[in-house]
Amino acid sequence: MRKLSALLLAAVLALLTAPTLALLTAPAVYAADNGTWSVFPASSGTSQRPYFYLAAGPGATLTDKVTVTNKTAAPLSFRLYGADAYNTERDGGFAVRTEKEKQSGVGAWAKPARSALTVPARSSLTVPFTLTVPPDAEPGDHVGALVALDDRVSAGQAGSGRVAVGVQQAVGARIYLRVGGPAVPALAVEHVSLAQHRPLVPGTGESRTDITYTLHNRGNVTLTPKVDLSATGLFGRTLLSRGLTKVPAELLPGQRVTLTETWHGSPQLDWGDVTLTASAKGAKDSAGASFLALPWLAAAVLLAAVLAFTAHRVLRRPSPRGWPGQSARRRLTSAGTRPR
Repeated sequence: MRKLSALLLAAVLALLTAPTLALLTAPAVYAADNGTWSVFPASSGTSQRPYFYLAAGPGATLTDKVTVTNKTAAPLSFRLYGADAYNTERDGGFAVRTEKEKQSGVGAWAKPARSALTVPARSSLTVPFTLTVPPDAEPGDHVGALVALDDRVSAGQAGSGRVAVGVQQAVGARIYLRVGGPAVPALAVEHVSLAQHRPLVPGTGESRTDITYTLHNRGNVTLTPKVDLSATGLFGRTLLSRGLTKVPAELLPGQRVTLTETWHGSPQLDWGDVTLTASAKGAKDSAGASFLALPWLAAAVLLAAVLAFTAHRVLRRPSPRGWPGQSARRRLTSAGTRPR
């Protein structure tokens, strides 16, 4: 039960911290918002910050404020906590850890002055927080959020085992922290594999190739990757060249994301290579895989022809005359040596 609730909470957090939720009307144009409450950096004068953009050296302590707004006609109670961010395995989207999960970065360093608060109807509360960077913190980007978790547990849909699952909703304001030191951008394309799907008889249907690969941020800064896909056939013919759109908007340091791109109309008879080239500011890498496109029917006919040719050659091979030692005995006799 607890595990299922945590999974549902993680899914809700991933949705509510997505960049698309920034497309709201003023004044909360940059707030993380689910329509019931929102969480955003406290305004400084007339300016509204989209997220928390902070910079500090190892061992430093920063102070700031977060605002939680209740848009309903009744009071709402929340748990306020810091959380580490990560890229989801499904599509590389931005998500944050739940309160029960272990926090090792921003989630452990950010401490709100109040961990529990009740916001009156149609009102806002601003809560100070401190962010203490450990002396041994690694340089580069550390990303997380300040999350307001609703105390209420709503009933979810019963699963196949007819077990009702409780759902808690949460909204988080992102924190982008840059710890002073060398910035090292590094990006890798790993584990490229191809899964080909072709009709049994060539020309009777569409073929496709599923291209699976892993993007790995090996550096210490957040990257905005761009991935180009190309394919060549026999004699270097260009079969495909396009930029991919299903790529994470942000790839956080140390994160790996496995993605699949479908190549519709891939060759049904060809031999070539598929190459993926990933690039970001200050980083670039390429990897690929070879393919042999051969329809199953053509492959079966070719295999049968090879087997038939081999059998024909074996059957037509002349067999030696007489018993095996006869030719050797003749050679000895002709040399003047009497056989025993």
